[in-house]
Amino acid sequence: MEQASLQFRVVLLGAGRVAAQLAPALARAGHSVVAVWSRTLASAQQVAQGIGATAFGGSAPDLRSIPADVYLLCVPDDAAPAVLAAAKWPRHALVAHTSGALPLALFAACPAIRGGVFYPLQTFSANRAVDWATVPLCLEAADDADLALLTALARSLSQQVLVVATAQRQQLHVAAVFACNFTNHLLGIADALLAEANLPTDLLTPLVRETIDKALSQPPFTVQTGPAIRHDVATLLAHRRLLQAHPAWEELYGRLSASIQAQAAG
Repeated sequence: MEQASLQFRVVLLGAGRVAAQLAPALARAGHSVVAVWSRTLASAQQVAQGIGATAFGGSAPDLRSIPADVYLLCVPDDAAPAVLAAAKWPRHALVAHTSGALPLALFAACPAIRGGVFYPLQTFSANRAVDWATVPLCLEAADDADLALLTALARSLSQQVLVVATAQRQQLHVAAVFACNFTNHLLGIADALLAEANLPTDLLTPLVRETIDKALSQPPFTVQTGPAIRHDVATLLAHRRLLQAHPAWEELYGRLSASIQAQAAG
């Protein structure tokens, strides 16, 4: 992470988990978060609290009297097109969305503004601090000057700043869903199964840590273990019988086991 040599004025649109983490990080890096918008004023006020930002709400943000170097669009993906269309932007404003899935071409429908991408590759949760210095920030912009501005802003937060085009970023986002969201769901199933057996969930902690450490130190497919890769049919059938009270989990167990075997078979 570089010490911010430039202090940027930033407006955040959205007051969800990304904005809630970005706002204090930007302030700590020496930037001015001049305003936070959300459809719900109370949500905007919560994010703006303590950083000297103005909070405002409503269905269609009017930003023409709020000058900034960059407007960061931190709303859910399905809301982004409507917010872009409804907002009243300063002419030639630089607006960057924070999505892994949305294309840069999203901004083609708004020719009066300049578009960019400022995607933090991290999972964000309430009441859980993020070390922004370690968060990869993936950037994209059609204009070199806009990309330079986004790069300077990103480098003031993170040690990992990359220029990633839309197609690569979208595939990265799919990979992140497998690595993060699906993994978390599987851990949730494991917790539930342990609870049904009246066993403490921390029994799995050493196993989970070793699994992640091993997968991060070498290609994960090469270190696969378990009954599926061994073609241990008796154990696989026994496990599926134990899961019969949870048909969706039983089906998932079968599909994942088949995927492991197919991958190993090449």
